[in-house]
Amino acid sequence: MPKSPFLLEAQARGLIFQCTDLDALDEAMLAGSITAYVGFDPTADSLHVGNAMSIMALRLLQKHGHRPIALMGGGTAKIGDPSFRDEARSLMTNDTIAHNIAGIEQSLRQFITFSDEDPSSGAILANNAEWLDKLSYINLLQDVGVHFSISRMLSFESVKQRLDREQGLTFLEFNYSILQSYDFRELNRRHGAVLQMGGSDQWGNIVAGIDLTRRTDGKQVFGLTTPLVTTSSGVKMGKSAQGATWLRAEKRSVFDYWQFWRNTEDADVGRFLKLFTDLPVEECERLGALEGADINEAKKILATEATAICHGRTAAEEAAETARKVFEQGSTTAALPEIDLPANMLAEGLPAFRVFQEAGLAASGGEARRLIRGGGGRVNDVVISDENQTFTLEDLREGTLKVSSGKKKHILIRPV
Repeated sequence: MPKSPFLLEAQARGLIFQCTDLDALDEAMLAGSITAYVGFDPTADSLHVGNAMSIMALRLLQKHGHRPIALMGGGTAKIGDPSFRDEARSLMTNDTIAHNIAGIEQSLRQFITFSDEDPSSGAILANNAEWLDKLSYINLLQDVGVHFSISRMLSFESVKQRLDREQGLTFLEFNYSILQSYDFRELNRRHGAVLQMGGSDQWGNIVAGIDLTRRTDGKQVFGLTTPLVTTSSGVKMGKSAQGATWLRAEKRSVFDYWQFWRNTEDADVGRFLKLFTDLPVEECERLGALEGADINEAKKILATEATAICHGRTAAEEAAETARKVFEQGSTTAALPEIDLPANMLAEGLPAFRVFQEAGLAASGGEARRLIRGGGGRVNDVVISDENQTFTLEDLREGTLKVSSGKKKHILIRPV
């Protein structure tokens, strides 16, 4: 059982899956503040709930007086992480990478405090392009390549799975592990980072970085991974019928984010409260043990607390109040997510299946038709039975058209 406050609470919350030397890391944390990092691939301009475990680990680390580093993969993004992927990622331009890094930074600032806000203990924002872009290939081979065994790299589970599927692995991607290992050593040299954290799929890369730092610099550094989180029904965390659950409000509304957590399966409530909120562990366990109608109240607490971390307390409470008005009072005027639609489209009349498409509740006309045929489509709280039923400006209520998919997905269409 660890004694340092960070590891003690991380273990109690279920944040630890593997650690290279838990006892030695525990001693280092008891001796004083350490610096630890998590790497983020800029493959999109926002992080999503699937990244939340690693972010919450950084948040908890900072809470207990240690210094986090958020490492942007501006350099490694030009290669792409092959871990547990069926095929190579599409290569991105420098402009796209820069745009995505800016969005990811915005996501992270909701969870942790950076050094520009708190110079003494704020998190460091680093970008591995700063050193990787300057590397000489020959120097890299001489300095780093000599310490890597091809047979060991082929034993990494992420590589083995890719080769077993006969999808092929390019030499470009094969270098990813070497560059990630270089990152660990560089962050240790520049900022004294002694711990790399990440998802369980990064274990092989993390261990390789530890080994490189030990071999070349004689330094003891550590690795800690968080578990892969799936729901009780086996769905990977962060995935939904609507796609990724993004952390930026520009990509997923605060109300939809709140609803994502409100829809948590009963069996997952206690676990998710411990992983994704700041509530005390004992309170999370108490709430997770509730049954019947009471578990729904626990889900609302989970939704509000998780949303408050990501979007702020005021926005979270507004989302909770909107949900109460919509689902408990049947209100159509609450602050539901809105989209603008050219007024002439409704002036001319829009068939029901197109209404659901334009509202973003169906990805295609066929999907919208199936939704309506299955009885799951409603407009202004009335079930639609005819997929070709036409809606016009005369159907507006208080200037909007309320469009619903099932009982929990609602959008207001506002003609402009």
